[in-house]
Amino acid sequence: MKAAVWHGAKDIRIEEVDLKPLASDEVTIKVAYAGICGSDLHEYQEGPVLIPTTFPDPLTNEAAPIVLGHEFSGVVEAVGPDVYDFQVGDHVAVNPAITKRESPDDVDVYDGYSFIGLSKDGGLAPYANVSVQNLYHLPQTFSLKSAAVMEPAAVAVQAVKEADLAFGQTVVIFGAGPIGVLLAEVARAAGASRIVVVDLAEVRLQKALEMGATDTVNASQVVDVEQKIAQILPNGADASFEVAGVQETFDQAVAVTKPRGFVVVVSIFPQPIRLDIRKLMNAGVRIATSIAYSRQTFQQTVDLVTNGQLKVEPLITSEIRLADFLKKGLLPLIDNPSEEKILVNLTKSK
Repeated sequence: MKAAVWHGAKDIRIEEVDLKPLASDEVTIKVAYAGICGSDLHEYQEGPVLIPTTFPDPLTNEAAPIVLGHEFSGVVEAVGPDVYDFQVGDHVAVNPAITKRESPDDVDVYDGYSFIGLSKDGGLAPYANVSVQNLYHLPQTFSLKSAAVMEPAAVAVQAVKEADLAFGQTVVIFGAGPIGVLLAEVARAAGASRIVVVDLAEVRLQKALEMGATDTVNASQVVDVEQKIAQILPNGADASFEVAGVQETFDQAVAVTKPRGFVVVVSIFPQPIRLDIRKLMNAGVRIATSIAYSRQTFQQTVDLVTNGQLKVEPLITSEIRLADFLKKGLLPLIDNPSEEKILVNLTKSK
């Protein structure tokens, strides 16, 4: 079968691969849709970031070359002999996080983590083998296309949890990429009264308004971003989310957050950034980080999305074939700010 395989930075190939043997606790998923994530982009531009190369990943025992794709949905095609909760024909969403499962969610959200599609073969292929521990049932009537966005939605839900956001509080989000606009939608659902989104691209700010933002700041059109935000939120934000992954927006997030408020860093920073502890202490804010989600959060996200309480469909801006992964998938995400979430339709081979 053809798959999108990461071999190195600037080296992702659509090539023929064999599906690995099905383990006893796995199911084979006939993949319907797979999303292209910002982390895939990081691996293409600057990798390896999370993909193991020199040594196999300790949780998966796999290393590059790796079939990409950690945001995907599909239909169960076959089940291993020790699988009882899933059967052929079930519609499923995939939680790609692989943990030790030695600690409960409320003790350690991650408990060590690797990812399907980054640490072992993923869903940018017609078929993928996935452990039942990573599968979530979907209603048969729910769109598999929308289900492919379940994973980034879970990232946003977990990040809002990390901020201890309460009904009526205020939020600033730096970055209106897929996670940024999903954060606006989740913050709206959580009861935030003002949701300010900051970005350089007007088209992305319009998408943020569509998905829950109450106010936007175009950083390319104002002299002082912090001052502009202060005009909207004179008392500062109860929580800010850094989703742009650059030094400037991290500093701005700290500056606009009120004392005892949370700055939640959701970005994957490709390079280390400077942290001025004195400035942080003077601001009185608290820093939290969030890269993935607990198992409980993923199930809650499935429930919220399938029940219609969270809207993810507006995030999807394009649908492509696997053969066009680079030309119409990764590269537009670099150059075209109008693209938010590009899905690869694995049901179409031509």
